[in-house]
Amino acid sequence: MQKLRLLKYLLLLCFMACSLITYAQTGNISGKVTDETGQPLPGATVFIKGTNQNTIAGPDGSFKLPVNSGNVIVVIRMIGYQPIERPFTINGALQQDFQLSADTRGLNEVVVVGYGTQKKSDLTGSITAISSKDFNKGTVTTPEQLITGRVAGVQISSNGGAPGAGSKIRIRGGSSLNASNDPLIVVDGVPLDNAEVKGTSNPLSFINPNDIESFNILKDASATAIYGSRASNGVIIITTKKGKVGDQLRVNFSTINSLSQKEGIVPVLSADQFRQVVNEHGTAAQKALLGTANTNWQDAIYRTAFSTDNNLNLSGAVKSLPYRVSVGFTNQDGILKTSSMRRQSASISLSPHLLDDHLKIDLNVRGAITKSRFADQEAINAAVAFDPTQPIHTTNAFGNYFEWLDPTTNNTAPNTLATRNPLSMLELKNDKGEVKRSLGNIAFDYKFHFLPELRANLNLGYDVSKTEGRTLIPAYAGNVFNRGGTDKSYSQTRNNKLLDFYLNYAKDLKGISSRIDVTGGYSYQDFIRTEPTYPDLNAKGDTISAAGIPFKTQNTLVSFFGRLNYTLLDRYLLTVTVRRDGSSRFRQHWGTFPSAALAWRINQEAFLKNSKTISDLKLRVGYGVTGQQDFGGLLTDYPYLPRYTLSDPTAQYQFGNSYYLTLRPEGYDANIKWEETKTYNAGLDFGFLNNRISGSVDYYVKKTKDLLSVIPVAAGSNLTNQLLTNVGNIETKGIEFTLNATPISTKDFSWDAGFNFTYNTIKITNLTKVQDPKAQGIPIGTISGGTGNTVEIHSVGYAPFSYYVYKQVYKDGKPVEGQYEDLNKDGQITPDDRYRYKSPNPKFLLGFNSQFGYKSWNLGFSLRGSIGNYVYNNASSNNGAYRNFSYQNYLANMSTSINETGFAVNQYFSDYYVENASFLRMDNLSLGYNFKHLLRDKVNLRVSATVQNLFVITGYSGLDPELGNDKVGTTNVGEGIDNKFYPRPRVYSLGVNLDF
Repeated sequence: MQKLRLLKYLLLLCFMACSLITYAQTGNISGKVTDETGQPLPGATVFIKGTNQNTIAGPDGSFKLPVNSGNVIVVIRMIGYQPIERPFTINGALQQDFQLSADTRGLNEVVVVGYGTQKKSDLTGSITAISSKDFNKGTVTTPEQLITGRVAGVQISSNGGAPGAGSKIRIRGGSSLNASNDPLIVVDGVPLDNAEVKGTSNPLSFINPNDIESFNILKDASATAIYGSRASNGVIIITTKKGKVGDQLRVNFSTINSLSQKEGIVPVLSADQFRQVVNEHGTAAQKALLGTANTNWQDAIYRTAFSTDNNLNLSGAVKSLPYRVSVGFTNQDGILKTSSMRRQSASISLSPHLLDDHLKIDLNVRGAITKSRFADQEAINAAVAFDPTQPIHTTNAFGNYFEWLDPTTNNTAPNTLATRNPLSMLELKNDKGEVKRSLGNIAFDYKFHFLPELRANLNLGYDVSKTEGRTLIPAYAGNVFNRGGTDKSYSQTRNNKLLDFYLNYAKDLKGISSRIDVTGGYSYQDFIRTEPTYPDLNAKGDTISAAGIPFKTQNTLVSFFGRLNYTLLDRYLLTVTVRRDGSSRFRQHWGTFPSAALAWRINQEAFLKNSKTISDLKLRVGYGVTGQQDFGGLLTDYPYLPRYTLSDPTAQYQFGNSYYLTLRPEGYDANIKWEETKTYNAGLDFGFLNNRISGSVDYYVKKTKDLLSVIPVAAGSNLTNQLLTNVGNIETKGIEFTLNATPISTKDFSWDAGFNFTYNTIKITNLTKVQDPKAQGIPIGTISGGTGNTVEIHSVGYAPFSYYVYKQVYKDGKPVEGQYEDLNKDGQITPDDRYRYKSPNPKFLLGFNSQFGYKSWNLGFSLRGSIGNYVYNNASSNNGAYRNFSYQNYLANMSTSINETGFAVNQYFSDYYVENASFLRMDNLSLGYNFKHLLRDKVNLRVSATVQNLFVITGYSGLDPELGNDKVGTTNVGEGIDNKFYPRPRVYSLGVNLDF
């Protein structure tokens, strides 16, 4: 009873409060919101500034808003239109119509550039801005997936379908051979380290995509040179969401739940087909090994996986303190059994404005804990090769998983040469990693009271992470049976610090119709990485090999930078940038990286200024020099210093009855320095019909010298056989084209479309310090099959990673085993007859996206194409011969290519296995519905359904024509080699977004 009375009192108080509010609102304002042509603008927001009084215009653009009497400021906002604010005195009912002017499609949009912002109309470099409204839809677990296929000149290919998998990101094709080709990524002003974060498959997975507001991609040197020695591969600036002054409290909750299914398998023989082949071509002993089961091993290792992504955020402002707080939870299971990723994330953003808006502070802190279980991807190869006539399970001492046995041990141990049971490799391996990472910064931006044109900006940032991981495999598992199991641990800590300070002076010089914007500053960034070592144990705790030497490294970058932006008559633009970098990675610490760019806003000339057709026309030209100092997988911070490494256990020195590891000198170059890339860029931005049609076209040339390359060392030098040094040149040329349009825009129906096209070629122009016309190049691209076999090469005059193979001879349309063309005409087939044939690099990239809106419905999709990329089908070459069932005491399955080739022995170097892998992929298709007028227009609800990876059109015979590779830069790892690739799933998602 007491609870009921209390509830009654509370309801009475609420009623009285509502009555008081209603009584206070003694007036109202009503009218209609239209565009410049008189068409109504349904959905326009009408509110009274500084209050919570607001409403939304109806289908005919009309509105009616109760308002307190007195002086008020009415604000009208609508996406795609310029907002307006008008003062009124309310004394009763007021009738007033409003007309909004179309926003000129972002020309006044502020774009984030290095150490500051600029209006889009004032840009002289090649920069693309992508905001949250244009992001890809569906289950997105890592940031780069938001913009896949959206930007000309930017190729983003996931490294597979593993949960939280990273991506290969290339801006204009990259600029290196063995150094990193990854762009520099800057999050809220903090440049990230590209070094590996152990325990996670993607160093960007700690950033919750739901927190991201925009991407700004800096592509040419005039835009990137402000970042100097780390900018040759482009720069991606990520800006996260923040609260805004004047905003009321808004609460947003979103959830996306998904089912992922495997899409296709590697084509191999079925159990019945395999039996037929063995019975036709095998010996009696081989036939006796056939089983009676019908096992699809690829079906056995994959599953339908469930994922959920949930986010809650609160944003608003308390007087002059805007804020945003968010928490997120992602649980993603992979389609390869046992693979999973869990992420818990949180962020807080505070942006107080103090001292009459002279001091602005941005505080951003975000953290995430990711827990991953990594599936053994070798099981993918094992599932392709395992005998389909054998069962998954049988009663034995190996966990009851079928294994091929070694008769020399009386069948008490697995056959060490045979393929392992794929499901055993997954279910008996517990490989887990946990990463705790936090990234944050606080930026103080002070506008001087005595000189408001002058600003001082201080940015203090950090990026820290701690990793712990462990791999456990029981002693009875077939793949580690002979060593008694596995118990391996690893850990890593990373502690990176940042200090940036710059002064900016911006002033309109009205006397000479000019504007000047000058920035000068200093930057200090420190990177510390520590990795303890642990002994390699078996399941019983016995030491297989002792712990190595603990690893700790540090590198520091100190920089001075400056930029001048000058605008004359609002149509002639000049940008000059210079950065001076000092890096601890090189003996000669300092390098200078300048750039300059000019732009002409042709549409501001008198003969076009009043044109109703041409709304934007700007010509841009630029030149600049940038650098590269990230060594990719080569992992050394002091390559100019002599160093020694321990030998492996097979090379020990005997002293008495004991054996000791030896110290071996590593090759080093005392004068090594950063790569240097010169970039030339010419571009044209255009817009028609109030920018309902807009776009740009760019032509660029990049010339990189002093490549950080791994080259062979002459035999007998008493060093390891490879050396990291500066040698070689690369030249890249390309064309980019972007077109965006709104073909239809009516009251009820709208259609927006975007298209981008990229043509890119890359060629090695020099690869030796001493010219040698007979030099073949540097072999690379290790494959499965044989020992140390490579099928790619870096050669002068060709694209990097060109395939280096024999030219197959055909008869009646079929390849003839062991017969290749004698290209050097010496009468015999030798390695000198191998030739450079195609490359993994696509010549053309295409992207197309479209959004349709009808009343409360919206439909969108995005397509992505790649033309001219080739893939070496290693899954087929390694399993495409009758030899697969001629091993001793075990059988292995074969690729269906055996039906065409009939190869008895693997032909690893045949160009038959280099296939055209051009493709067209529909990345996502999304349908959504917005529920309106919920709870008196206080609540917005959106429900959506999305399908990702809907289809792929390709002539490639393998699993997937698009291969990512995050290991390039590691010695002998190539690109475009289809081997144990974790397939991308097809994903079906349902999402709900609640905003109030």
